[in-house]
Amino acid sequence: MKVLFVTSEAAPFIKTGGLADVSFALPKALHDKGVDVRIIMPKYEDISYDFTSKTTQLATFGVSVGWRNQYCGLQYLSYDGLPVYFVDNEYYFKRHGCYGYFDDGERFAYFCRAVMESVKYMDDFYPDVIHCNDWQTGMIPLYLSDFYKGNPEFANAKSVFTIHNLKYQGRFSRSVIEELLGIGEEYFNEEKIKYYDGISFMKAGIVYADKVTTVSKTYAKEIQMPYYGEGLDGLLRQKSGKLAGVINGIDYSVYDPKKDKNLIANYGLSTVKNKMLNKEELQKIAGFPINPDVPVISMITRLVSQKGIDLVAAVIEDILKMDVQLIVLGTGDHDYQDFFEYYASSYPGKIASFIKFDDALASKIYAGSDMFLMPSLFEPCGLSQIIAMSYGTLPIVRETGGLSDTVIPYNEFTGEGNGFSFTNYNAHDMLNVIEYAVNCFKDKKNWAKLVKNAMRTKFEWKTQAGEYLKIYNEILEA
Repeated sequence: MKVLFVTSEAAPFIKTGGLADVSFALPKALHDKGVDVRIIMPKYEDISYDFTSKTTQLATFGVSVGWRNQYCGLQYLSYDGLPVYFVDNEYYFKRHGCYGYFDDGERFAYFCRAVMESVKYMDDFYPDVIHCNDWQTGMIPLYLSDFYKGNPEFANAKSVFTIHNLKYQGRFSRSVIEELLGIGEEYFNEEKIKYYDGISFMKAGIVYADKVTTVSKTYAKEIQMPYYGEGLDGLLRQKSGKLAGVINGIDYSVYDPKKDKNLIANYGLSTVKNKMLNKEELQKIAGFPINPDVPVISMITRLVSQKGIDLVAAVIEDILKMDVQLIVLGTGDHDYQDFFEYYASSYPGKIASFIKFDDALASKIYAGSDMFLMPSLFEPCGLSQIIAMSYGTLPIVRETGGLSDTVIPYNEFTGEGNGFSFTNYNAHDMLNVIEYAVNCFKDKKNWAKLVKNAMRTKFEWKTQAGEYLKIYNEILEA
């Protein structure tokens, strides 16, 4: 099977969120199952010279962007056994970061068309499946369905479109249709890509893909409801027959407390007592009193409303009255950054705030914390709670999206569970569960069992890749 995996970001080349992790880990797991899978993505300015200096130029050609013909250079790199292609155009991609520019509609209209043209230069690689991810790739299923199906390289190709976060939809003005996409006005209708007075790249992916997936079973159900559907719930209900949820995995060779070089002491199921050494080290880093009997609660998150920060803000005084220590790592909205910095300076020894990205510190926090707080308003999949469990840190989550599918709430009668959860998006419901978890922490023998339950919980990419293989086979056999 030949799969072209199209993404706007992929780690380790460039990353703004969980999409980047998926965009390398999933193809790698598919490759390990014998699939000829190739990644294609833009060549951004911020991609390290360590990578770009090793690429080979395969071809240069023109790409239609409406009435214009724009340059495209197709570059190739073999990385960790995977073929990776970069779409090179300095006008569109020689900029800091990936998104957030006034002409993002033009940039990714170009990218979608460039991907289709690039296949001609991939050494007789005729994809069976084109796997597209999020709005930046949403026009590709439309192009495949209506414009490229007659080309020999796409004769048998089917498309999968994965929604990683429905909130970001690539909505642009009606003028984009002919000016940038090069398609007719007949596409401006409700059954195609029209969205209110404009158009939506996300809608195009949903309408035209042979299969639509999202990153957890619960999120696949939630987005068919108005509350989570971001205005597309009606369309998703209509297309529910081709909608499926597949939970993301994590790379356990990376997130492994037995091997993590950032830790002061490595540990596993049989040496879990060494987790306490990491807790002591984290308490030092955070400026907390060193005390094994005080639970450390952590958050590693974007500081935005989606992540439930407003719930934490509403009851922060109540949390700090408990015998706990709170540590926060992340960046985001300035109001939330200022909020945590204020409380960190006002309550030293109780709360520590690190307003930055820091992978090494994140590892130390995952390993040194007792509980990991993730009270999201919505969470398509979430990876942090899965990583936390790998390190034996028990998640406290709101039951939504992938959080529902991965965290089993502790049942004190059966001893089952790998974390704690609450249902309603309510600050006091969250506070009650935190208090319950802190109370459970006092029973050290029982807590040790829960820690091991969490560490045994695995969401391996090789398993999740098998789910995608089933989906690919299903659409190819249809």
